[in-house]
Amino acid sequence: MDWKPAARQLAASTAIRPESRWYEPVATTPRHTFVPHWWARETSVGEGPVWVRREGAADPETWVRHAYADTTLVTRIGNHHADHADTTTTLPRSRERRSTSSSTLPSLILTMYREAWIQDSSRLLVTCGSGYGTALACARVGEERVTSVDVDAYLVESARARLAEAGHHPRVEVCDLTGDLPDGGYDRIISTVALPTVPASWLQSLAPGGRLVTTIANTGLVIVADRTAEGGAVGRVAPQVAGFMSVRHGDDYDDTFPEDSPLWETAQHAEGDVTTSRFPLTYVPDTWDVRSTLELRAPGIDHRQHHGPGDSRTFYMLHADGSWARATAPDRRTSPTVHQGGPRRLWDELDRVRTWLAIDGDLPVRGADVTITPEGVTTLSRRGWSATIG
Repeated sequence: MDWKPAARQLAASTAIRPESRWYEPVATTPRHTFVPHWWARETSVGEGPVWVRREGAADPETWVRHAYADTTLVTRIGNHHADHADTTTTLPRSRERRSTSSSTLPSLILTMYREAWIQDSSRLLVTCGSGYGTALACARVGEERVTSVDVDAYLVESARARLAEAGHHPRVEVCDLTGDLPDGGYDRIISTVALPTVPASWLQSLAPGGRLVTTIANTGLVIVADRTAEGGAVGRVAPQVAGFMSVRHGDDYDDTFPEDSPLWETAQHAEGDVTTSRFPLTYVPDTWDVRSTLELRAPGIDHRQHHGPGDSRTFYMLHADGSWARATAPDRRTSPTVHQGGPRRLWDELDRVRTWLAIDGDLPVRGADVTITPEGVTTLSRRGWSATIG
């Protein structure tokens, strides 16, 4: 299979310039080796949206086309890895069938690596997943300077073997990214999974002056910060937006509100306080700045949506404190009718953020300064505004 022309095309579209230090790593790394099987989104007649398992070797042309496209290839749905399924397997696309591992789109990996300002001598700790990003790091600085971690033992085992097939032998370990990290003294820690806050163990494992790059869970925020002599870190929110799967601690994510949970039943049917929103419907996960600001103001909101007849839609918001909101509109132009209940009015929180955006033209999360204590408490601040997480 001649994959090298496709890899060079991918390098040309992601590394941009042939003289870029990332051009050769992308152009010479066999991405297809790391994704021999993957899950594709399709619509099945009579079943609705489903995940369909694809096998690269069965159709090499399609394999190359997908592997060397600048796109994310999902490799694991819930606890179902594509390596372990057969070609007849389909999985319904639902909350219980969420993607839990993937080969991240190459341009986004390079965005995170560029923000890290990796030098030729940098000692790196990166997240593993399929192993493709680890292979790029090895090609850039050398395998002896790269440590790669993942919470999933199978992902570590398979990535280690596929890295060896590609000619790389870095250290690859099973590790919960929020706990203790292997050894220490890293010049860069780069995570392509999202975390609720920066773990204190990262700051303990960073060398003085070392840099961390990560995203904050349920936001689009890329945090870039350099370790200080006092053991904390200072930095900024990067201008780029990124969305990664949230860190998990076991085989799958815990669903706080399953389909039979009392709060989900309440959110669908209860009357609550009834108002009319001043803004048309907005599905918060589709808006990086609104979503990020709302997550900092009211962390942990679960967002859901339902499409009804025609253009009608209903959006839901649920929180573990018992708060809920339901907003319904017949089309995209009409202000929705909002039902809310519980200790907080979640839709009102959303409308406060949208009012802020309408008045100022942007939200202060964009370009905010970042300060992290040695314990991992992270504060974002800009123009008199601040928010603290952790």
